[in-house]
Amino acid sequence: MAKPDNRKDNVKKLKEMVQNTIGNIEAAEETMSNTHITQEQRQQIETKNERRRASIESMRNEIKDEAQAQENRFE
Repeated sequence: MAKPDNRKDNVKKLKEMVQNTIGNIEAAEETMSNTHITQEQRQQIETKNERRRASIESMRNEIKDEAQAQENRFE
């Protein structure tokens, strides 16, 4: 039998994921300031950070949706 869908802490988990992703972006940008990386590595980091920023936007939208869903459940 499947477990019931427990979404109580989804907002909290999503917020943590956003913070972790922001930390990854910052670490990657710090790496790019290193003069010992190649142009190809720099481009790969920039591309990955673009994807991370898009993920953050999606997660923030999901946070809004989850918060709204929780609010509707408790009305």
